[in-house]
Formats: sequence, C-alpha cells, structure tokens
Amino acid sequence: MGEVTITAADGGGFSAYVAKPATLPAPGVVVIQEIFGVNAVMRGVCDNLAAQGYVAVCPDLFWRQEPGIQLTDQSQDEWNRAFALKKGMDQDKAVEDLKATLAWLRGEKDCAGRAGTVGYCLGGRLAFLMATRSDADCNVSYYGVGLDALLGEAGNIRKPLLMHLAEQDKFATPEVLRTLSAGLSGNPNVTLHVYPGVNHAFARPGGEHYDKAAADLANGRTRAFFQQHLG
Repeated sequence: MGEVTITAADGGGFSAYVAKPATLPAPGVVVIQEIFGVNAVMRGVCDNLAAQGYVAVCPDLFWRQEPGIQLTDQSQDEWNRAFALKKGMDQDKAVEDLKATLAWLRGEKDCAGRAGTVGYCLGGRLAFLMATRSDADCNVSYYGVGLDALLGEAGNIRKPLLMHLAEQDKFATPEVLRTLSAGLSGNPNVTLHVYPGVNHAFARPGGEHYDKAAADLANGRTRAFFQQHLG
C-alpha cells in the first residue's frame, strides 16, 4: 500500500493510492473517488480489492484545484467544500486522468494486463464515461450522478458495464431512473440493478445512508462481475 505519481496527458502529475494483493501479477482495477477525494473510504475500497486479488489504484482527480484533498461526509463544511470541488472539476480532463491511470496500471509489471474501473457517486458518473470513452475491460458504477444527461454516449458502451442505482436516491428522481433503464435496456453490455428502499451512497461504510444488506448484495455482484471479466 502506498502512493505513486502518474503523468497527466496534458502535463504535470497527480498522486494515486495503490494497494496490491499478495500474489502478483494480478488483474487491475481503477477506483474512482467520490466528491470527498482519495480519503479513508476510497483507500479502504482499494485495500478490499487487493484482498480479493486485484491491483487497485485510486487517482486524485481534484489535483488541478487542490492536491491531496481528503474530506468526510460528517460535517456541512466538508459537504460544501466537496460540492465546490466537484463544480470546479473539469470532467473531460478527469476522464483523461483516469485513462492515464488505466494506461499506467496496465503498464505495471505487477498488473496482469486486464483492468477495469469502479466508481462511486461522482466516480459512478466517471465510471460510466470510462465505459463510453475508454478501452477498460469492464466498468462498475455505483449510484452515479447525472447519468441521464450522458445517455447520448451510451451507444459507445462496448465492454461490460455493471450499474448499481438507489431507488430513493436523493440526487436522482424516479423519472431519472426510468429514463436510464429505458435508455440502456437495448445494450447487451449493460447490467443495471435498482436497490429498493435505499438512498444515495448506500454502499459507503459509515455513511448516513449506509445499508448493509443492499451494500453486501451490490458488492457481491461487483465481486462476481470482476471475477468474470477480469479473472
């Protein structure tokens, strides 16, 4: 477990947290942060993936604004700061940073070559964009925000995409969920699950809306998905 520096496509470099399994080489997973930065929750996701047998790397996507941001969801001030960072982030450059991270991961001797992504909240949106704009071997999106506005890119999804959506997501109305389901239903590469009775971030340990049953189900599906498509 430790940090590396990855070179951005447009110059400069950004840090990323890396966790590795005991047996190497291994498949890789790019973990895409929430709006709180590469904090303890995201590092925990990486560590859990490493325990499952993957090289996991989580890049800092706020580095152009303020490198090394680590916030929690425990205070309104942190929420305000997180939303400001999200608003100030250049989405297209963030996707390019993720593609650079994917290329870095695949180039590492400890990576067996195949690599996917998993993202949460803001990261869930970016995981969807990695499915439409990158050659990642597979992608997983947890309660991505604003996905209905990205449906115009859905025709570009040519690799497996697993989506976990919350029925009572405070950032997505039931109409949005219906729009997503309808817009993606014709793509055989997309598997979409809606979890009844849960809110946004139901899989964030320690979060206000954490739901263990739904999180365990979603995480189990993710584990099986990665085993199927990454090995």
